[in-house]
Amino acid sequence: MAKTCILILLDGLGDRSYPDLGNKTPLEAAATPFLDLMASRGSCGDYHAGLAGQALPSENAHFAMFGYRPEEFPGRGFLEGLGWGLDMHPGEIALLTHLSHVSVSDGALILEEKRPGASVQEARELIEAVAFWQTGDIWFRFHHTKGVDGILSAGGPVSRFITDSDTMTPGGPLCAVRPWSTHASDPKAVNTAKALYEYLRFAHQRLDEHPINIKRKARGESPANAVVTQRAGAYSDVEPFHRRWGIRGLSISSGAVYHGLARFIGMDVIKDGDTDNPGEDLARRLDTALEKSGQYGLIHVHTKAPDEAAHKKDAGLKVQAIEALDKGLKKALANRLDDPDILIVVTSDHSTPSTGPLIHSGETVPLALLGQGVRVDQVKAFSEIACAQGALGQLRGREFLLTILNHLDLAKLHGTMDTPDDQPFWPGAREPFTI
Repeated sequence: MAKTCILILLDGLGDRSYPDLGNKTPLEAAATPFLDLMASRGSCGDYHAGLAGQALPSENAHFAMFGYRPEEFPGRGFLEGLGWGLDMHPGEIALLTHLSHVSVSDGALILEEKRPGASVQEARELIEAVAFWQTGDIWFRFHHTKGVDGILSAGGPVSRFITDSDTMTPGGPLCAVRPWSTHASDPKAVNTAKALYEYLRFAHQRLDEHPINIKRKARGESPANAVVTQRAGAYSDVEPFHRRWGIRGLSISSGAVYHGLARFIGMDVIKDGDTDNPGEDLARRLDTALEKSGQYGLIHVHTKAPDEAAHKKDAGLKVQAIEALDKGLKKALANRLDDPDILIVVTSDHSTPSTGPLIHSGETVPLALLGQGVRVDQVKAFSEIACAQGALGQLRGREFLLTILNHLDLAKLHGTMDTPDDQPFWPGAREPFTI
């Protein structure tokens, strides 16, 4: 039976220390007896998917964790569109988009409320009013996904190398849409930025005058009177996961961006929705992973619970989420920690601070590996500080996947060439010598 790595990804787990928690992080403050047991049974370290201090979004961090380089990243808009099941054709671009409430000051659109509380029916009707628009050879289509959110696709002579209009935090003006400085002379990028400006201007005028928003204003409610965009992406060719690393991959998660990312790199996907009990959600996903072990070399099991709690800027809520996940881990794995055919890896993709203005922050996250043959160090607790003292030391970027390959006994002896491509795994897809 082939060995399987079950990668338990606790999204946004890392954090900062807070006086209200006795100068501990939420992970340090939480009661996590099973995570601590896992740390004590294996090898620990800390991890950053990019550069220390760099605040990565989940999609970029996952991309690095799965062994891909930053220059291969296609953009989140494309991945999310793929995850929602949109037909993403080569040459088109896709942007994350949603309705917002803006005011006008000296001609600038000021973000007042990031996502107004429009009903599902209101959101549908408002989005329908701006669902399609064309200028010259460039067109835009707003695809509704959930709430006031969607994907804005664009076709024609377009480029994804344009800036965001979404300022992310209320109180300031929306950002001007411009081509990236690296593409300032690219006609496609220049014209895409101009066309998107025209569409966003049209959308604001249409939405501000829409009967639904007139009624919302009359009731004292925030109008959803603008479309904002960010993180454009487009299709690109990328080497499939199984070809790059010699193992099949499976992702079990609830988020569209993870579904899209897995599809993009050729991993299989199991969609598993969230409930109001993150511990049970995690246990259920782990049960599925255990059933699939042996069929895949890597099974990614994801929960968004710590990240979502931190985004509410409530450290106590994040403590509760972490404690619920610890119970879910115990429920699923209590009798599987000694399975010789399973390598368990538990970590996070990035740190999400529970207070302050940052969306994500650049601190490292804790990492623990346990399985047959894994060195057992002296770490007795699973936390940012405790794990940093472990035998794994500091791992960065693609070192993560190489470390997993090593513990699956698939690491190729560097310098040997059993295939024309210098693959990192052994044995490669060898061509037999014949006479």
